Amino acid sequence: MRRLFKAVLAGALALGLASPVVAQDKVVKMGTLSWEDLTPITGITKKVLEDKGYTVEVTEFSEWGIAYAALAKGDVQILASQTDYVAQDYWQRNKSRLEKISPVSHGLYQAIAVPNYVTIDSVEQLNENAEKFGGKIVGIEPGSGLMRDAADAVSEYGLTLQLVEGSTAAMTAALKSAIDRQEWIAVTLWEPSWMMQKFDVKFLADPKGVFPPPQGYYWIGQKGFSEANPEAREIIASVYVPLAVITAINGAVSDGQSMDQAIADWTAANADLIGRWSNIKSY
Repeated sequence: MRRLFKAVLAGALALGLASPVVAQDKVVKMGTLSWEDLTPITGITKKVLEDKGYTVEVTEFSEWGIAYAALAKGDVQILASQTDYVAQDYWQRNKSRLEKISPVSHGLYQAIAVPNYVTIDSVEQLNENAEKFGGKIVGIEPGSGLMRDAADAVSEYGLTLQLVEGSTAAMTAALKSAIDRQEWIAVTLWEPSWMMQKFDVKFLADPKGVFPPPQGYYWIGQKGFSEANPEAREIIASVYVPLAVITAINGAVSDGQSMDQAIADWTAANADLIGRWSNIKSY
């Protein structure tokens, strides 16, 4: 009988049935987009996971469609995203294979902006001043939600200005150059952004409500991630990164620091807060 019991127990152990607690994988595959709002969120969450003994593998994507496809397929396990507006289409298309893990920030706003010395205050006034703007609105990467919303604004307001696709770097350079010369320029811009701190700019009013209201950021995961990884899920859910932190980190980067160093400096200066985040139950 004792031999029979030992044989059954050995079989149970081999199948992982001797205990209801299943060992969790200590590797988290994290996706991100290399944008200045998402990079600090990703870096801070990565640091908190690593402090708990996790290895975090980060994969960067160029636009939402590719990132969501990779998440749905399982090439990455988690991704920070604004699911309510900016990436709503991608969330809707893939949500049967995904789950929301937790909110991680709030307040993203993006629209068309101009320098404060420009004497208009509304998108409705762009057409009558199109020549002063060189007949264009300087945009960013074509795969961004901001560019999609800006294209909708061009249509809804019947704008004659051309929405020019490009890159964040090119838009930033054009904005700086115009401000240095006190020239008129219209750009696609967002908050949080170090540009909102460095440059004296304002968002144009949007009376038709084409651009969405301030948005939240969520960690989302492949379906079943939280159940399979309860400790990692609780660590991730403990992290909250206010817009002011995102803006400060990017301000440090614009002043010459690397993003990794700016994140490291912030986490070192806020070790006590991160310790409170990490004060979770043991698994």
